Amino acid sequence: MRKNIIFFVDAQKKASGGGKKIYDYSNYINSLKEFSSEIIHIKKKKITKWKQSFSKFLKIKNKNYSGWKFNEIQVLKNYSFTWFNQKINIKNNLEFNNEKDLIVLPEIFAHFGVELAKQKIEYVIFLQNPYAIFSTNDFKTLEAAYEGSKLVLYYSREMKKGILKAFPKIKNKLFKTQTSFDSKKLKFNKKLNTITYMPRKLPMHSVLVLNYLRNRLPKKWKFDPIENLNEEQTFIKLKKSKMFLSFSFLEGLGMPPLEAAIAGNKVIGYTGEGGKEYWRKPIFTEIHNGDIFRFCDEVIKNLEDKNFLKKSKNQRNKIIKMYLKKNEENTINKFLNKSLKNK
Repeated sequence: MRKNIIFFVDAQKKASGGGKKIYDYSNYINSLKEFSSEIIHIKKKKITKWKQSFSKFLKIKNKNYSGWKFNEIQVLKNYSFTWFNQKINIKNNLEFNNEKDLIVLPEIFAHFGVELAKQKIEYVIFLQNPYAIFSTNDFKTLEAAYEGSKLVLYYSREMKKGILKAFPKIKNKLFKTQTSFDSKKLKFNKKLNTITYMPRKLPMHSVLVLNYLRNRLPKKWKFDPIENLNEEQTFIKLKKSKMFLSFSFLEGLGMPPLEAAIAGNKVIGYTGEGGKEYWRKPIFTEIHNGDIFRFCDEVIKNLEDKNFLKKSKNQRNKIIKMYLKKNEENTINKFLNKSLKNK
């Protein structure tokens, strides 16, 4: 029987690195003969939102549970998105076959595993951000979900470190996959005197940096925000800019700084912790979170580095090799083969 891998995703309209990676995985699985894959986009039921709004208005606190409850979610049917142009198979219901379906839960929905286990549905947890693992304050339920999972997937040192600190008993369930980047889409040519950044990342910090730099930035330079754009539009801006400001905050492995680096940018800013895995000079300059004045000084200091592309070429090539698509696909194949065991 052909095994079907079903990924849960929050039905959000804005760009999401985690969602993007899930779509990549699902799309690749669908290219294989022995497997198929679907995406379920979920949201909270309207009545649940109304109850929560009413509770907030009355200042009623639920001490026993926070996070999404399985019986309070619904599927957003025929979900469509504008920020990502990849084709995927969408599943429009919460009906599962315990003989062929394997559910993949992102860490923000990990506690759903307890409900799936009651239905004898196998599941794995896909950990992408170790700082988002506490999806409920019902710690016993969350721990039971992790311990009951078939595997826990991760692809960075930060992810592994975080999950083992929280749930050391699941060490034998950990399975390392990989992420990748399409370097062809990020191949750059003509560079402009622009500095890109993402306003949605720590907006207070980015506003401070831009304002402190406003009277120090040479007139031939300008800021170019990346906001409400799809993948293709984002890559166009990254390929033209010379510098990328990173405002990453508590992430498992920030993708935008890596994409900016491959596109030939000098990257200055916060590692988001997970970025420490690749944050090396000459491409990357680390700024401690909140050190706004040094952030600004480093931007000015690095504006006229005319030899940057030449001296950073070897590092870019190493990054590209670290995150090759074929390596990602190999780890997905291994995960799928392991998931077939003990079925």
